[in-house]
Amino acid sequence: MASSRRDFLQTTAAGSALAVSGSTVAQAVQSPAGETKKLRLASIGVGGSRGRYNRGGSIARDAAKYAEMVAVCDVDDRHTAEFNKSFGGRLNTYRDYRVMLAKEKPDVVTIGTPDHWHVPIAIAALRSGADVYCEKPLTLTIDEGKQIRKVVEETGRVFQVGTQQRSSKDKFLTAIAMVQGGYLGDNVNAFVAIGGAPGDGPFPDVDAPEDLDWNMWVGPAPLVGYSEQRRRMFRWYFEYSGGKMTDWGAHHIDIAQWALAPGEDGPVKISGTGEFTKNVPADFNWNQYLNGQASLPNAYNTATKFSIDLTYSNGSKMSVNHHYKREGDNVDFGNGILFEGTKGRIFVNRGKIEGSPHKALTDADRKLLDELIVKLCKGKQPGSHMKNFFDCIEDGSKPISDVWSHHRTMTSCHLCNIALMLGRDLQWDPKAEMFVGDEQANALMSRKSRDFDALA
Repeated sequence: MASSRRDFLQTTAAGSALAVSGSTVAQAVQSPAGETKKLRLASIGVGGSRGRYNRGGSIARDAAKYAEMVAVCDVDDRHTAEFNKSFGGRLNTYRDYRVMLAKEKPDVVTIGTPDHWHVPIAIAALRSGADVYCEKPLTLTIDEGKQIRKVVEETGRVFQVGTQQRSSKDKFLTAIAMVQGGYLGDNVNAFVAIGGAPGDGPFPDVDAPEDLDWNMWVGPAPLVGYSEQRRRMFRWYFEYSGGKMTDWGAHHIDIAQWALAPGEDGPVKISGTGEFTKNVPADFNWNQYLNGQASLPNAYNTATKFSIDLTYSNGSKMSVNHHYKREGDNVDFGNGILFEGTKGRIFVNRGKIEGSPHKALTDADRKLLDELIVKLCKGKQPGSHMKNFFDCIEDGSKPISDVWSHHRTMTSCHLCNIALMLGRDLQWDPKAEMFVGDEQANALMSRKSRDFDALA
């Protein structure tokens, strides 16, 4: 019998697997009975070394500093073998995450798969009893955010998203603290640049590598022929991701929204313009496409250029751009955030933080900012993003990038993409999490998925 999307997200059915034994050095923690035990860690999706595909292997190795790595799961046998080799070939290995969760019952799981698999796997891992560290962007749709939030609340597990900028004290946390501490004055707005996406294609379909389970890689997305571009550059396909809006937007929109509207659930208005590749026809019906009722060539299809304004109920605005330039004002950047208020402006990205208000900080100011940053970090000192996750596992607190804050961030990213798809201004009710009087927009909050049986 075919299963629904809801069934798919909840399923942890078993299948075939290849297993070998092994363990590594791990962090010791206190059990409720007072005895020490080792957290058992399993990683799902471990590509990323030698420039391949994503960075799942990197986050898994980082997590292994704090727990005992016992198992690895990947649909690509090359990824599995390469990762297992770095642990002496001692790990239990799997292709199917459902089998791994059922057999291993790990305490902690890291997820470094392509974006469209994040929520289905995370829900299965949470329901299996694991605490979860998942790469960003967490969600493919707004409704997926509602689903994963509900499961985190139901299970009570610790859930951290890999938005490491939330742990960057000297740059991003300092910028947020300066905005919220009044150092830029009133009426602060943000101007964000996250880069544009390529518009290449169409590409030919070819045979999938023998050591790759392409059916499982595609997963809940529509089954299509294999091409290296789909796999390697999945972020430029709406089937699997959301372009730069959800790639870098998951970082910079997150920081800007945290600074501008800390007590709000999201924007109330979305407006702006953008461009898609020539492979996407004008007035294309995205709802039909994402639900399998229309087709596009095998080509990148996310927005290549854009300028979108998000307006919040407190009056703040965030401008999200592929590149931001202001004529005659010495403002021109392709990646970063410019915060601007009545007392001046600061610019921040991963390379620097600069601006007159920052340069003028005194020792007393910096001490105050340090106190504000600890509050932003929920009482913890900022530092390693992964350590924050394991510290929260130990004390049961919420991590710095929890499911609630990241769902709000991803909602804003998806709102931008939906506005681009529809080509018009949108009104959003952040409390109800619905578009106001726009059923076409509301229909783009979710999408159909392949039947679960197709992956068995």
